[in-house]
Amino acid sequence: MNPLAATTRLVRAQIDNAGFVVRLLLRATLALPRLPRRLRFLLDNAFNAGVRALPVTVIVAAFAGAILAMQTGIELRRFGDTAVLGTITALSMCREMGPFITGVILAATVGSAIAAELGTMKVSDEIDALEVMSIDPVNYLVLPRVVALAVMCPTLTVLSNVVGIYGGSVIAEQNLGVSPDIYWVSAVEALTSSGTLLPKEVYVGLLKSFVFGVTIATVSCAAGLRARGGALGVGLAVQTAVRNSVILIIVLGFVITWFFYFLA
Repeated sequence: MNPLAATTRLVRAQIDNAGFVVRLLLRATLALPRLPRRLRFLLDNAFNAGVRALPVTVIVAAFAGAILAMQTGIELRRFGDTAVLGTITALSMCREMGPFITGVILAATVGSAIAAELGTMKVSDEIDALEVMSIDPVNYLVLPRVVALAVMCPTLTVLSNVVGIYGGSVIAEQNLGVSPDIYWVSAVEALTSSGTLLPKEVYVGLLKSFVFGVTIATVSCAAGLRARGGALGVGLAVQTAVRNSVILIIVLGFVITWFFYFLA
């Protein structure tokens, strides 16, 4: 095949996939008034996204905070300034690490499950059966999953922040000789020094996690709804969902940070 034609076909396919995801998100947004009718499905998906992902989130967040404090503390100890370790760990977890860790975990666990579930329904013609019965798949399947992840991702992010900061305090005390009082005082002062009800680092991080949750759910649902080709197609849909979700988490995280800290 002509390389130019192959490149053109690939670009058109990517644009088509992106357009499908955007249309799916818009349709789910327009269907929000019907959400009370899907309350049971919403709670089921919130349980799957939040409670079942909780152990992995806690473990990863604890070690992420410990690694962050360890690597930062090693360099700070060379300059004799380990007293600011709590400040750096708290700001880093709330601003970047907490939302990023939570988003990646949900993409790998919940996003893959969503893509596999909807992909299986697609290749077995269950989605077509819903349409034949005049049931909108977006309203019935996509909307509860998008709202559930949009709520649970910020919730898990708050937990990741707290656990990560605590993990950093353990390393600071045991390996770097930083008093717990100094660590926690500096961490609390860093997050409350702005004088506002919700510090900038916290609300920017929560905004990121909200965007990540919506992105993961929409991308995963889109991948599942476009699956074709039997079991192999379902596997490719899962792969596409996780890959695209992680890429968008990194890109959107950079864009949000750039907007709030360099433009706003």
